[in-house]
Amino acid sequence: MTTRDDPDGQRPHPARSLLDRVSELVRSTGTPTQIISIVNHESQLTERHDRAVIDFCLRAGEAMLAIGASAADVVAMLLRISETYGISGMHVDISFTSITVSVHRGINEEPTSVMRVVRVRTTDYTRLQNVYRLIEEITETDKPLDVEVARSRLVAILHSPHPYRRWIMTAGQAILAGGVVVMFNVSFVLILVAAVSAMIATGLANRLSKWAVPAFFSQLVAAGFTTAIAVLFFWLRSIGIELPGANHPTVIVISGIIMLLSGIGLTSAARDAIDGYYVTASARGLEVIMLTLGLAVGISLTLGMALRMGVPISVATTLGPVIEPIPGIIGASLIGVGFALTSYVRLLYVPLMAAAAGIVFAVYAVVVPSFPQPGLAPALAGVVAGVIGYLVYRWVKVPESAITMAGIIGLIPGLALYRALYAFMESEYGVEASLPELVLALSTGVGLAAGTAIGGFITRSAFGLDRAARLALRRTRAVR
Repeated sequence: MTTRDDPDGQRPHPARSLLDRVSELVRSTGTPTQIISIVNHESQLTERHDRAVIDFCLRAGEAMLAIGASAADVVAMLLRISETYGISGMHVDISFTSITVSVHRGINEEPTSVMRVVRVRTTDYTRLQNVYRLIEEITETDKPLDVEVARSRLVAILHSPHPYRRWIMTAGQAILAGGVVVMFNVSFVLILVAAVSAMIATGLANRLSKWAVPAFFSQLVAAGFTTAIAVLFFWLRSIGIELPGANHPTVIVISGIIMLLSGIGLTSAARDAIDGYYVTASARGLEVIMLTLGLAVGISLTLGMALRMGVPISVATTLGPVIEPIPGIIGASLIGVGFALTSYVRLLYVPLMAAAAGIVFAVYAVVVPSFPQPGLAPALAGVVAGVIGYLVYRWVKVPESAITMAGIIGLIPGLALYRALYAFMESEYGVEASLPELVLALSTGVGLAAGTAIGGFITRSAFGLDRAARLALRRTRAVR
């Protein structure tokens, strides 16, 4: 630059010019990748309309969360509903036991915030399916239902009876337990014994629940009862009474373990953690741990008492770590049928859950020889379960968690957990002896949970995420 180009007749300082160029190179001038807060426009809707939408969202979210839907799914659904009814400034916060919805109506209006406590935990997937269909009717049509009409229909859904009677649900528990025994290809007598034991254990757990006994102790009593049945068979054999076909009483305990663990939110806890809802994931994970501990304590107490009384208990080594493909697929399909009935899935969709369980186990049987590392083959099978779960959800709106859980129940490490507990109670060095089986059980559980979460995420991403889904997942992004 010459003095003629400079209005002051002075040359710019070379160091200052260099600093400006470096600043232009480094300093950002665009919009941030993630905007921390967006100021919404003034609401043109009435406060009564906002309150009606909030009430509907809270009731729908409570139903979804109570039946096991992931936190991200609940948030996405509520944001879709609010945007359909013209509310763009809704904020949703979810913990394990409550939902809070807040609407910022502008600087000239009072904000509206309401919290609803989730008091009940249940597994009625027919009711949840009806909620999904109602929400779809609201959000995916040009003329959504009036909010008062939608609220009335939602209340009717939530107060509707189960699709079939309780005895069918109890029969589902028996089929589930019997399917576990079928996987190990043992006698028909043990299938019947496991089925009857499952029905009695379910009855005990339901009775204790009505008496407001904590779930930890319900698990303890039910697990202790099924273990006592197996101990009875071992004792009868020790005194010379060999019941026909009762050569592997161990499978009775394994069927009880898998039956009692089938209803816990393993996959939901894993998905919440991956989606970034760490408070809800921690609470669900702690619930899984406590219910599993209750089961372990019940089995350990019963085994310990039997061993001290001199009952010759042994773990059937002939069961082996690998289940044969054909019995495994048949047993897994029966487990899918049993889980569908215990979860009140419509009878029309029971074959879908049986097919999903059979397919997932078939995949596991194919990949396990190539991936013998602990947890890896179950994780790959879990990915398939997650993919199938979301595809079926898009097809018929059967809840994704129902199909996913039905697919992986047959892979729950019941035998490894039982062997670990038996080794722990058998000798004074039980802690060291039980570690390998505990590691196997833990790695299998983590692999199943992570696989289902990854499979569902990949499939949802392949079909595309709408704005509500992206907002629900935004807390997991690492970009700054």
